[in-house]
Amino acid sequence: MHRTIEPAILYFGTPVVLISTRNEDETVNVAPNSSIWWLGWSAMLGLDGTSKTTENLSRTGECVLNLASDGMAPSVNRIAMLTGSDPVPLHKRFLGYQHCKDKLGQSGLSTRPSETISTPRIDPCLVQLEAKVKHRHAFARGGVDDIGVPCTAFELAITRIHVDDSLLLEGKPHHVDPDKWHPLIMSFRQFYTTHGRIGSSRLAQGSESLYAPWKAPAPVRVLNRAVFSWFNRRHRP
Repeated sequence: MHRTIEPAILYFGTPVVLISTRNEDETVNVAPNSSIWWLGWSAMLGLDGTSKTTENLSRTGECVLNLASDGMAPSVNRIAMLTGSDPVPLHKRFLGYQHCKDKLGQSGLSTRPSETISTPRIDPCLVQLEAKVKHRHAFARGGVDDIGVPCTAFELAITRIHVDDSLLLEGKPHHVDPDKWHPLIMSFRQFYTTHGRIGSSRLAQGSESLYAPWKAPAPVRVLNRAVFSWFNRRHRP
């Protein structure tokens, strides 16, 4: 029997991507994300409009989508509740985020040069996709879930694909062997992979309802929307 429900989030299971972008001073920002999907050599990426990644993508028009594998949960957790934005946006402070200028250093990861763009790739990610921005769209605005936090969707064109040799099919250098590739997957704020749950995510701390303030009682919902809209007004596309 199906039941009608109203969950706070709709993370039914998507891969975790570490997005590398360049800051104004040419240092590297790295941010975990699981709001992404692909069609052909194009990707749609959903981001908080107040994030440093959104700012960098809008300015430089490029990034690398570094796909995390199942052994990278500790690195992702080290930066899951950090933001490169300074000051920390109000809604992120509400969720417990803290500012960190050097998220790459905090993650313990390293970089290597890209081939078609200036933004470096992230090691030890086994899959690294260089990408350029094609379009930017406002997202989730004006509906019942509009909480005053701007959301931005980027359409990306993949310009170069790097895959570690260990993932390739024997004798087929342009084919990934799905039996060898075990991506880190975010499902309702928990980490999974293609062979089961592998551990807890820092994002699972606190109530899931914090991610859906539009579902709060009417007076609180109206106040949330007004306050978040005012604080985030400069980030709207």
